[in-house]
Amino acid sequence: MMAEQSEDGQEKTEEPTAKKLEKAAEEGQVLSSKEMFVFTGVFVMFGLVYILPYFSQMLISYWSIFFDWSDIVNDKKSILDILYYALNFFLMVVLFISIPIFIIVLLTQIAVGGINFAPKALQFKGKKINPIEGFKRMFSQKALAELVKAILKVLLLFGLTALIVYDRLDDMIQLTERELSQAVIVMGESFPKLLFVLLIGLAIIAAIDYFWQRHIFIQGLRMTKQEIKDEFKQTEGSPEVKAKIRRKQMEASANSAKQAAALEDIPNATAVITNPTHFAVALKYEVGSKGAPIILAMGKGSMAKAIIERAETAKVALFRSPLLARALFFTGEIGQEINDKLYTAVAVALAYIFKLDRGEFASEPEITIPDDLQFTEEGNVIKGQENGK
Repeated sequence: MMAEQSEDGQEKTEEPTAKKLEKAAEEGQVLSSKEMFVFTGVFVMFGLVYILPYFSQMLISYWSIFFDWSDIVNDKKSILDILYYALNFFLMVVLFISIPIFIIVLLTQIAVGGINFAPKALQFKGKKINPIEGFKRMFSQKALAELVKAILKVLLLFGLTALIVYDRLDDMIQLTERELSQAVIVMGESFPKLLFVLLIGLAIIAAIDYFWQRHIFIQGLRMTKQEIKDEFKQTEGSPEVKAKIRRKQMEASANSAKQAAALEDIPNATAVITNPTHFAVALKYEVGSKGAPIILAMGKGSMAKAIIERAETAKVALFRSPLLARALFFTGEIGQEINDKLYTAVAVALAYIFKLDRGEFASEPEITIPDDLQFTEEGNVIKGQENGK
């Protein structure tokens, strides 16, 4: 049998995954076998036939009441009383038969494919009333297999019945010549044997149908290799995404280690630009040097707090400028020069600090940051806010 193909032409050669089976169950697709229900149902009826004689005397006594009209004639009971009694009797008989059958049907489905309540299966589907789809189902491979199975079932059951009848043919031919009691004995001997043989036949049919239905069920859920890969990506994540996450994690770990190591350089810093507490960037600049200020250390949150504490201990000047601190943090790297667009802003801040270090009076300057380097605490560019805030 050729493997079924998907819409993109790939062959469905792979067994369904646990996730595919779970999704099928959610949509109401579960393994089931009608022949298993027939076999177990007949088996229960066979058992009831043997149990029924133990209740026959009670049933006959109840049944005889329907033909006793003396109480109605004597006005002790009305016809409604008899009807009510008949209804109760009928319900008792129905329950006596239906409850065992219901239980065995339930147990059969549990054994075959399990019990599953799927709300999605109750949803309206237009395909079910589409006549074209209906014709396709009527003349499908599955329908042909069901027809062949039905023919074989009839042939098997009729064949087994014919064997039993042939074995007891002489006795059955003479039934009309025998007394009623003898005829009942012959039938009593033949009927259980016939029913037992039919049960064996139904068991064979049920077993064949179960394995066939299981084969069809699994085949209908088979997947292509690409579907397996796609499901794995959805479940475990794309290898590219996972590699990117790992790379980011490694970079974050490396940066954290680099920031921690940079704390030792804080005493060599010229100044620390703060946010005042959320961000901190330690800069080093030697007056007269040709290069730009270098970032010795930087961090945010607990790392910023550690930088500020180290700076205070080493008596390094602190300068509060939230926008400048964030701009240096989001555009700089430890050990590298500051962004060239921040030269002017940093020069103004350092000039102010140098004056204070020399004991000169100086008013706190306004720091101007380019619009494209004004960041929020999350690192997003902002505009329209006053500089220095």
